[in-house]
Amino acid sequence: MNLTGQVAVVTGGNGGIGLGIAKGLARAGADIAIWARNPEKSQRAMDELRDEVPSRRFHAINCDVSDFEQVVDATAKTADLLGRIDVCVANAGVPGSGPFLELTPGEWQRIIHVNLDGTFFTFQSIARQMVKQGDGGALLAISSTSAIHGAPLNAHYAASKSGILGLVRSAAVALARHDIRVNALLPGWTVTDLANEGYENDRFREVTIARTPVRRWATPEDYAQIAVTLCDKSQSFHTGDCVVVDGGYTVF
Repeated sequence: MNLTGQVAVVTGGNGGIGLGIAKGLARAGADIAIWARNPEKSQRAMDELRDEVPSRRFHAINCDVSDFEQVVDATAKTADLLGRIDVCVANAGVPGSGPFLELTPGEWQRIIHVNLDGTFFTFQSIARQMVKQGDGGALLAISSTSAIHGAPLNAHYAASKSGILGLVRSAAVALARHDIRVNALLPGWTVTDLANEGYENDRFREVTIARTPVRRWATPEDYAQIAVTLCDKSQSFHTGDCVVVDGGYTVF
């Protein structure tokens, strides 16, 4: 896989799965724009990326993907700084949990607005830039295995991640004539700051590992190469797909 000369946007790319994927894209040759809300955390990610792949260009752009105007502005800034956009990984998202009967409308909307609306805003804005460029591109949404198995304590999160799958399929059909491919990646249990509470719970960790055939949680780096593959131009016939990478958790 070779992304040399391409520019990739990774939303929420200043930590966790997003940063792991950003590293993979950079190693494959792409210049990277990270969109995120925490400037200090983004700067640390920039330093880490530059140390690992000093030959690439990296920029951090402050952006809340749930704000459409900020997304449009970030798209323009990225194209101005790096010349174009060839790849977008819509990874930004927030977690949520709570018993189904106790979820409030405000909490439901908070999760949907960031996770689902933010992915739509990002894809639409960047797809418009790709259409303007005229030579296609790749959009990759980060969903979750919560989209395909029952998640009784995070129905709003599961619904947002399920919605992403429908968005990906629709966008894949709509954008195919522009040579823009759209796919989704569904990670399993992963050691990140957002999932740290679950990982540090001995009983929960033991149960989830016992249900995972490879007998461990993932690290963010486990998704780097599959993301590169899904975004590589050589995969020109692969679109509208939802790829599960969970160590076998959902089939066991």
